[in-house]
Amino acid sequence: MPVFLPFAGCPTRCVFCAQDVQTGQRGGANNIAHALRQAEARLEHEARLLQEATTGGGSAPDSPPTPNAAHDASPSPLEIAFYGGTFTLLPEAERDACLELAHRWRQRGVVCRVRCSTRPDAVTARGLTALRTAGMDCVELGVQSFDDGALDAASRGYAGSVARDACAMVAGAGLELGVQLMPGMPGVTPEVFRADVHAALRPDADGAAPLAAFLRFYPCLVLRGTPLAERWRAGSYAPWPLDTTVDPLADGLLAAWARGVAVVRMGLSPEDGLDDAVLAGPVHPALGQLVKAEALRRHVAMYVARLPGPPVRPGVPRRLRGLLWGHANGLVDAYAAMGITRAMVHWRDDDSFTLE
Repeated sequence: MPVFLPFAGCPTRCVFCAQDVQTGQRGGANNIAHALRQAEARLEHEARLLQEATTGGGSAPDSPPTPNAAHDASPSPLEIAFYGGTFTLLPEAERDACLELAHRWRQRGVVCRVRCSTRPDAVTARGLTALRTAGMDCVELGVQSFDDGALDAASRGYAGSVARDACAMVAGAGLELGVQLMPGMPGVTPEVFRADVHAALRPDADGAAPLAAFLRFYPCLVLRGTPLAERWRAGSYAPWPLDTTVDPLADGLLAAWARGVAVVRMGLSPEDGLDDAVLAGPVHPALGQLVKAEALRRHVAMYVARLPGPPVRPGVPRRLRGLLWGHANGLVDAYAAMGITRAMVHWRDDDSFTLE
């Protein structure tokens, strides 16, 4: 359950950022109070649903779900997420109000986890420990890039070493770490993005788990009303085209898969007014499917190349039937070039891939 706090706590306005458009929520002095009132109403509704599902409506409205109740068909408790601003730089009273709301509803069993997003240069080891003590479970860092040249080109105001240190601090505080990257941001080439993914998956020593629990890839878009829009109009910035975007994102996804790290989003969430605000950039309603399908094709191609002869019986989990051939069957010819046709594929009811 996202609670959007557009621009709240942000020390600067990033060149690409239009959080009011991206989140569908307006900023302003009263934004946090308004966002918390909306969250309170949503949580009251969720509490009623949980009551009905777990107790049949027999408990008092303010009592938590019964521990022994059957949960087979019940809605799940929510993870509440404070997004859209720089949470760690909120004024103390406003930050405490957010944490108090999350804690209160966690006590009632309606909230199960709490996360926030912030900037790499806005965290300290002491502050993160305090957040963990207050009930925060996960911190997402809007890293965007670890490359010094790209960070400078986008006027981010910090160096790659600051971002790397921030990742270590979040993990060191016992918090789950999420890393947000922005392929196509000013200064980020496909090669820089691939290096960014590698940096986000560190440490890369044998047997060492990455610090990041998950990644998000947000290809840079030119949004109306941003400084980046002025650069685009002046010809000093050109966003990545769609094919340039899919190629490195597929490589990044494969690298994350290889380390057991999920990429939980590719592209901005659809919001009212977002389409009208996008002036340029790699927008596609099925961007995630395009990238995942291409990553899967490359993975299969790697194993086909190891076979002593042409494949004769590929086995694919049935749940991935809509992914294998690509968006709008766009990869049928690519698989045919590998010697894999529709008629050859055996759809499996488990999660195993086989290739003979």
